Amino acid sequence: MTANASMANVASANTASPVVHATDATFGAEVLGSDRVVLVDFWAPWCGPCRMVGPIVDELASQYEGQAKVVKVNIDDSADTATKYGVRSIPSLLVFKDGQPVDTVVGAVPKGKLADTLEKYL
Repeated sequence: MTANASMANVASANTASPVVHATDATFGAEVLGSDRVVLVDFWAPWCGPCRMVGPIVDELASQYEGQAKVVKVNIDDSADTATKYGVRSIPSLLVFKDGQPVDTVVGAVPKGKLADTLEKYL
């Protein structure tokens, strides 16, 4: 194994995450077609509250791995999907069940509130 290949393996091991990043093109397959409850985080890199919620969403993805799916959608890259689901403020976190939005949490909220919202649909 080369040094570069070894470094790449270390980097990928450190960045492994159960979070899925979806776009307008992949949203249907990743969210609407999922057989699990899906928590979708609509965010943008320039959004301060989004950066506050991001690590919480990552923790929830690990905590509920196998029970729920966690998807992040960058609204700058996927404006059509954000518009379709009425996202007007970010962060907006939508819970989808059976391909339908069933709940919404808007703004930077504590982990417990997001976990409680997600658990209602598991």
